[in-house]
Amino acid sequence: MAQPRTELPHPAHSRLDEYETRKLVEACIDDQAGAADAVRAAAAQIAEAVTAAVPRLEAGGRIIYVGAGTSGRLGLLDSVELPPTFSWPPERAVALLAGGPIAIHRAVEGAEDDREQGALDLRAIGVTANDVVMLLAASGSTPFVLGALEGARAAGALTIGIANNPGAPLTRDAEVGIVLDTGHEVLSGSTRLKAGTAQKIALNTFSTAVMVRMHKVYRNLMVDLKPTNAKLKHRAMRLTMLASGADEETALRALEASHFHVKVAIVAIVKKIDVEEAKASLAKARGSLRAALGDD
Repeated sequence: MAQPRTELPHPAHSRLDEYETRKLVEACIDDQAGAADAVRAAAAQIAEAVTAAVPRLEAGGRIIYVGAGTSGRLGLLDSVELPPTFSWPPERAVALLAGGPIAIHRAVEGAEDDREQGALDLRAIGVTANDVVMLLAASGSTPFVLGALEGARAAGALTIGIANNPGAPLTRDAEVGIVLDTGHEVLSGSTRLKAGTAQKIALNTFSTAVMVRMHKVYRNLMVDLKPTNAKLKHRAMRLTMLASGADEETALRALEASHFHVKVAIVAIVKKIDVEEAKASLAKARGSLRAALGDD
């Protein structure tokens, strides 16, 4: 069986272990820079994925991330960042890792080779046609992930396959295939490096673009964050002041009245209405701050 390029030794770094430390560090950094280029080359496919995902999510669907090892952990990371960043409901950002929760901290030998378990794990969370299933595998041929792909397709869910090798089954058989062609790794076989970095950039890009399309962003301001600590409360203040032009005292008063719902506070300040009217205005605008402010 032919080895994917992500597993082959890098022709430029066959004596990596002999490099002096500065050269070793620079080699690792320079190779990682190629991750951004690989994602940029896949921009059209990422945009296609965003366009396909939004209607299903607007209908109440979930983003479900599926992966093994590094890819699975990267999916988990994206899933847990959505609730505080965009007030996305935690139950609508689900991560499935080969081997289950224990695999977050340590490898579960053989779990990624169980194709049937991938489908079973997806079925266990009740995947539906409104769900968006993000399937990640550097090789593009991980059995657990391919099993989940089959289960997602059988349920009618949107399937988005992300792999780092061209022609992989995962990107070929998913409804939207995103190939991040990162090639050889500076450290042969360690796809947590350039391949993993490219997956992280792609996931950041996808989920951020989806949330922008779903009115979680105004201008380029993160106006739908959930302030769960002092730092985020200060950030909510700053964002409210930037978007509304209000002073600190006015912004704080509106935020406290709205239980620190930034969009509500902004509408209340700009339109000079109370919090309940601001909530109704936002609801009528389907959550779009721009539309609620009449700033179309």
